[in-house]
Amino acid sequence: MTEENVTDDTAEAGAESPQFALQRVYLKDLSFETPMGPEAFHRELKPQIAQELATKTNRLDETHFEVIITVTITVKDGNDTVYLIEVHQAGVFLVKGLDKSQMTHVINVLCPATLFPYAREVVDNIVIKGTFPALMLPPVNFEALFAQAVTEAKEKKEQEAESDKNDVTH
Repeated sequence: MTEENVTDDTAEAGAESPQFALQRVYLKDLSFETPMGPEAFHRELKPQIAQELATKTNRLDETHFEVIITVTITVKDGNDTVYLIEVHQAGVFLVKGLDKSQMTHVINVLCPATLFPYAREVVDNIVIKGTFPALMLPPVNFEALFAQAVTEAKEKKEQEAESDKNDVTH
């Protein structure tokens, strides 16, 4: 039997390989209001539903990020607000071994997409506890939202550059 001298390249490669992991999911903030009170239960409602979605990222250290998605749902009947719910669903993510472009994509697409089902469940549960009909939010295409935001930022930058160029020539 011969003795082979094998180096452990996998340990070194593992340190450089991309890593993404959800460390923790938690409800950071929750608000539910029923301004109409019991009147909402005795009225034939024709609800209009408005949904807003926002994301925020906090870098905790070199490899950990807190990502927060805020889902705000306002249900109105005419000018009267039937209920309003705002959920701040957060998660701590381990993200490392990625270049800047990949990191931006993961933080703005993959992390919010991971958190959204949790926020959707909170909305549904709280609305039901408010004794209103279940409200199941549709899936969100975070990839498309990110692409749209990148395009809008690029267009804004180009417009500002054009505006600066025109200011100099006049």
